[in-house]
Amino acid sequence: MDEKFTKRYESFRNSLASLTEAKQRDMEDSFVLSGTSAKFSITFDLGWKVMKDILVQYYAMTGFVAGSPREVLRESFKAELIQGDEWMDRLKVRNQLAHDYDGVIVKKYCHIIVDEYIGKFEEFQSKVDVLLEEI
Repeated sequence: MDEKFTKRYESFRNSLASLTEAKQRDMEDSFVLSGTSAKFSITFDLGWKVMKDILVQYYAMTGFVAGSPREVLRESFKAELIQGDEWMDRLKVRNQLAHDYDGVIVKKYCHIIVDEYIGKFEEFQSKVDVLLEEI
């Protein structure tokens, strides 16, 4: 894997560590909610871009639209890099949060982000770590 991948993956790991801090925070605080929303979106975006890098550099797959998160997620599923529809669900949440101007959407999803999505991001991180050991 190239230096760009290494930096992006390290950014993913750092963003996930920062997002994980939300587990110890007061989810009723609007500042914490907005920070959790922002960190979730950044972590998600770094995650699918890490997937894209792995598909292109490790699996040598190029027959997909690399700039589309939906396409990258589909190809990652086919390559068994991810399982189920959970990343597609996170994509929908990320897209909704981008248009959450009054904080209603983040209140709806904040506990799901903290209780479910962080763990799924950690599972992906573990899978990437194992893959990197094989290289």
